[in-house]
Amino acid sequence: MKKPTVILRHCADYDAERIERIVGEGLDTMGLRPFGRTLVKPNVVASGPLFPHAYTRPEFVEGVLRALKSRGERMTEIAVGERCGITVPTRFAYKGAGYYEMIDRVGGTKLYHFDEEPQVEIPLFHPQRLRDSFFTPEPVARADFFVNCPKFKAHPWTTVTFSMKNYIGIQDDRHRLIDHDHALNSKVADLQYITQPQFIATDAIIAGEGRMLTPRPYRLDLVCMGDNQVAFDAVCCHIIGVDPLSVDHIRMAHERGFGPVDLASITILGDVSLAEARERAQHFEVGLIRVEDYFEDTNIRAYAGPPPSDTEKYCWGGCPGALEEAIEILRVFDAATDEKMPRMHVVFGAYDGDIDAKPGEKVVFMGDCATYKGEIAGRDVSIESRYIDRARHDPKSARTEDIYAKMARMEKRMWEARKDDVIQIKGCPVSVAEQVLLLVKIGKLQNPYFDPSQAMSFTSCYLSSRTRTAIKRIFGESYHKSGPTVRGAARPVQNMPPGD
Repeated sequence: MKKPTVILRHCADYDAERIERIVGEGLDTMGLRPFGRTLVKPNVVASGPLFPHAYTRPEFVEGVLRALKSRGERMTEIAVGERCGITVPTRFAYKGAGYYEMIDRVGGTKLYHFDEEPQVEIPLFHPQRLRDSFFTPEPVARADFFVNCPKFKAHPWTTVTFSMKNYIGIQDDRHRLIDHDHALNSKVADLQYITQPQFIATDAIIAGEGRMLTPRPYRLDLVCMGDNQVAFDAVCCHIIGVDPLSVDHIRMAHERGFGPVDLASITILGDVSLAEARERAQHFEVGLIRVEDYFEDTNIRAYAGPPPSDTEKYCWGGCPGALEEAIEILRVFDAATDEKMPRMHVVFGAYDGDIDAKPGEKVVFMGDCATYKGEIAGRDVSIESRYIDRARHDPKSARTEDIYAKMARMEKRMWEARKDDVIQIKGCPVSVAEQVLLLVKIGKLQNPYFDPSQAMSFTSCYLSSRTRTAIKRIFGESYHKSGPTVRGAARPVQNMPPGD
């Protein structure tokens, strides 16, 4: 069997023509030609001048698209598709990233907003699955030639976000949040059964270290390409000195037959050797930091007990990491955030230690699984779990709130708790957006959604997205399409029904 190939190429700037040449040579080296419905999936979780290193740059995607189009005699459609960060309209993320202008420059390319597309059901058959089916945007399910274009970044919940983790953007909000907790790595591994990329091209020219939404820029000057997702992520891990088997979603996918992690089983080519790439990345920092350590020198005291799991001792995929991202977002909008925040306490999971809170200091029990029984500031406090086992969550009946509904609910909750220092916040997980809104209320900070630099554009994109979606519902296009659906050639062999 042919070894998977990973190609490491030097590229020091975001020159679309140079990127086109590099990507074209990569496609030729691997003998790949796009065909049928060709779909490019970038990472546009957040964008714009306040989040400059969180997303796949438009010049990079432009180079990829042009390379594909010049070899696309067999293509029937070429498109870009993404679902950005939860509660944010994808239109807003595309606008901030300059994708609309990029699509106009390239021409002949469709732009899918996954939060506005029908969500189709994908059955799962493997024994380790979290549930029996997932929902994904219809263009993903129908893709024949799938191209993954992630940003090379660290991640506070999963260590890294390379190719496999980029799949979190092939689900809309209400489905993305299901299992986005201590089972997040298992969820990412399960998402691999929806589709597999024939080609991967990662924007590692300026990588993002430390965090996911607000990463610090780290120059690698690399374009990384590959034809197998597990092998690709394994090589990227080796570049930054991380054992790929220590990243659970990579390990799980490897164990399920999606690809090798052993370098001896991977062909590595290009004008940059793995050793040289490692040297460039020798100071790259990943983001896997426990919440207690993350807030150690701030006015926020964090306490983390175990989640409701027989195997996990910490909820890497849920509320603790969301709090870390929330404070970083607020710091982007206001450099004095830490000084403005009063001393407060945030508790996660089944915590049974001491909580060193003084009278008047807010103590927030974050998430459905938070439990506690003891004394806080001289009063007895008992917090019971509201957690509902994930097996009881039916994706077909999943619901979500848009950001304005979340704002209203948080306002109501904080008004109800205005005279109480102990607060419970429901959710599994409590999203980054909700935790931003919570900190805004407690710290009396400016709501970033109303920031003058963002508000008009955000509202315009929100109204545009909601209007387009409403029109589709009026004309009979449902949000969910349950049951069998058309699958493209990018459907992985691992997702075939038993007996096929």
